[in-house]
Amino acid sequence: MGYLHEGHLSLAALARERADAVVLSIFVNPTQFLAGEDLDRYPRDFERDAALCELADVDVIFHPATDEMYEAKRSVFVDEDSLSTGLCGSSRPGHFRGVLTVVAKLFNIVLPDVAVFGQKDAQQVRLIQRMAHDLNFPVEIVVGPIVRESDGLAMSSRNKFLSPDERKDALCLRSALMRVEALFAEGVRNVDVLRKAMREIFDSTPSATVDYIEIVDDKTLSPLVAIDRRALVVLAVRIGKTRLIDNSLLSA
Repeated sequence: MGYLHEGHLSLAALARERADAVVLSIFVNPTQFLAGEDLDRYPRDFERDAALCELADVDVIFHPATDEMYEAKRSVFVDEDSLSTGLCGSSRPGHFRGVLTVVAKLFNIVLPDVAVFGQKDAQQVRLIQRMAHDLNFPVEIVVGPIVRESDGLAMSSRNKFLSPDERKDALCLRSALMRVEALFAEGVRNVDVLRKAMREIFDSTPSATVDYIEIVDDKTLSPLVAIDRRALVVLAVRIGKTRLIDNSLLSA
């Protein structure tokens, strides 16, 4: 959605490895924002983004106006009723309908052979993979790894909203994931124990309010009781007023 950072540019680099031409979409999609969310505040700086795209060897920037993407009398959307129901789907009803609809439109307009998305938005990636499979989109979905700041905070356009104190507190997300990774390496598989360890970190962070802490099956996103298969640890936490997400993969 613009206000590009190194995480986005890493996806352009992955696309360049796989394609003769790279198209980068910049569109703050209104249909994936709920009432009261930060649509109007969402950072935008197209000139800055365009300069970064040039440095990243992007061939085309797809930057439509809202009325070009959505007609006033639109009535057709893309819905998914399994992977989208939990996690961010629980606290942001309708969000993923907006995501899938705009991505489907993007695929139909650009007709890419390959589309690259970031692992930081893990639930979104799983949904797009499912949509491409179920609706027979002739596009390969490539998932790029999470790109982090030097101190471990996952890169996000929303990080700019954090005050200096909140920026320090935001490290609790990575700290919680590292705590689970360490316990998992020690042999802990009980999800309640792992979630409790993460909760303790957030409870001791002044500006943190947990939206969800979950450990789910990596493919189905169904909650696990014990980690006996490839699992995804997923977090959504508000630091002050800024909602941040992060995740980590664990292989049983």
